[in-house]
Amino acid sequence: MAAAASYSIQASSSVGAAHIQFKPQSDPPNSVSIRFSSQLQPVSIASSHTTRGLMFQKVGCVVRAMVNSDVDISLSPRVNSVKPSKTVAITDQAAALAQAGVPVIRLAAGEPDFDTPAAIAEAGINAIREGYTRYTPNAGTFELRAAICHKLKEENGLVYSPDQILVSNGAKQSILQAVLAVCSPGDEVIIPAPYWVSYPEMARLADANPVILPTNISENFLLDPKLLESKLTEKSRLLILCSPSNPTGSVYPRQLLEQIAEIVAKHPRLLVLSDEIYEHIIYAPATHISFASLPGMWDRTLTVNGFSKAFAMTGWRLGYLAGPKHFVAACGKIQSQSTSGASSISQKAAVAALGLGYAGGEAVATMVKAFRERRDYLVKSFGEIKGVKISEPWGAFYLFMDFSSFYGSKFDGFGVIDGSESLCRYLLDKAQVALVPGDAFGDNTCIRISYAESLGILQEAASRIKAALSSLKPAIHG
Repeated sequence: MAAAASYSIQASSSVGAAHIQFKPQSDPPNSVSIRFSSQLQPVSIASSHTTRGLMFQKVGCVVRAMVNSDVDISLSPRVNSVKPSKTVAITDQAAALAQAGVPVIRLAAGEPDFDTPAAIAEAGINAIREGYTRYTPNAGTFELRAAICHKLKEENGLVYSPDQILVSNGAKQSILQAVLAVCSPGDEVIIPAPYWVSYPEMARLADANPVILPTNISENFLLDPKLLESKLTEKSRLLILCSPSNPTGSVYPRQLLEQIAEIVAKHPRLLVLSDEIYEHIIYAPATHISFASLPGMWDRTLTVNGFSKAFAMTGWRLGYLAGPKHFVAACGKIQSQSTSGASSISQKAAVAALGLGYAGGEAVATMVKAFRERRDYLVKSFGEIKGVKISEPWGAFYLFMDFSSFYGSKFDGFGVIDGSESLCRYLLDKAQVALVPGDAFGDNTCIRISYAESLGILQEAASRIKAALSSLKPAIHG
C-alpha cells in the first residue's frame, strides 16, 4: 500500500478563496482545516506523495494535480466547460465569514428572509406525523399535479392535464432537464443578458451553444425583438425568457411578449422556456403574462415555476414544469434516471401552498408588500449616489445597478477597481457587504443586490456601501 499522503487545496470563488488542509492518515479521521481569504488566488491541488504531475487549463482557472501514477483524474470535457455558480460561491464565503465572527451583511443569495407560511409548514409536519414519507410517483403525486393544473388555469389562463406536469426537486432541476431534453449537440440556446447565472452553463451541459443577446439599462433590460430576429438561425432551438427577471427585476409587458411570439412563430424549430418562478413577486401596475398563453405559443412553450420564492420554501426544494406531453415525458425520463420523484413531504406542503388562495393569498401579499417597501428605499438611497444608474425593478427582489463610473478608482492598500468583480471584492473587504458581480450575469457594468432582507439590515448595508464608495480615489471619474 502507498504511504499516507497529505493534501493541500487552494480553491477560489469570485470574491475570495478557501485553503483546505487534509492531514495524513496518522491524524484523527477526517481531520480537515479550512482557512478563507478575501483575496482571489489561483486554484491549485497538490499532494505530498506523488510521482507524476498533470496540469489542466479551463474556464480561466488552473488546476495542478500531483497524483499516484495509477490514478487518472481527468474530467469530462462537458464538466470542464461549465463555470461554477458565483452566487453560490459568494453566498458560501459570506456564510463562512459570518460563522467566523465577521459581521458580514449577506445580500448575495436569492432567498426570501421570511419563514415558510405557517399553514404550509404545518402541512409538512402533518405529512411526517401521518407517515407520508415514502416514494411518490416520478412525476409527482396526482394530488399536487392536479392542484398545479388548477392554479395554471385560474391564474395564468393555461390548460394542462396532470400528465403534462412534472414535479421536480426545484425549478432549477426542471430547467436543466428541459434543456437536456430538447437540445442536441450544436444547437443554439438564445439567452438575453443579464441572465440568471445557470442558463448558459445548462446549455453547455447539453452540448449546446449559448447565444447571448445583450440588453440595455436604458430599456429596462428588456430584449429588443429586432435583435432577436437578427440572431436566429436554423440551429436556434431554445429561447429562455425570465419574467420577472433575475437579476434585473424587469417585467416583460404583454405587447413586447406578443412581438417576441410573432418572431418565434416564424421558426419551426424554436421553443421557448419561460421561467416564471418570480411571478407572484410583482409590483403594480406591472402584471405577469405567461408566455404560453399567447396565441400559438402553447405548443412551443415549456413553463417552469416553483415554490421557493413566493412561498419562502427554498429549502423544501420543489419546482415544476408544464408543457406539451411529448416534452414533459422526455424530461420525466431524465428525472427517472437521476433523482426520481421529489420529496413526499414537500409535495404535501406544496398542496397547502396552492390552497392559500389566488396568487398565494394574504401570506404572499404581505411578503410582496415588504419587498416593495425595501425596493423603494434602496432605489431612493442609491439614487442619491452620483454616477450610479438604476433601472427600477417591477418584480423579484433584486436591484441590478450600474456602478461602472467607479471603475478605475483606487483605494490605498487595495488597488484599482477594474470591474464588477473587484468592486464586489472591495465592498466585501471594506464594507463587509456581500454582493454579486454583474459579470456573473453577463453584464460587467453592474452589481446585483438582493433585498430579501429586513429593512433595517438594508439600511445598514446601504450606509456601509456609501461610506466605502466615498473612500475611493477618485470616487467618480470620466
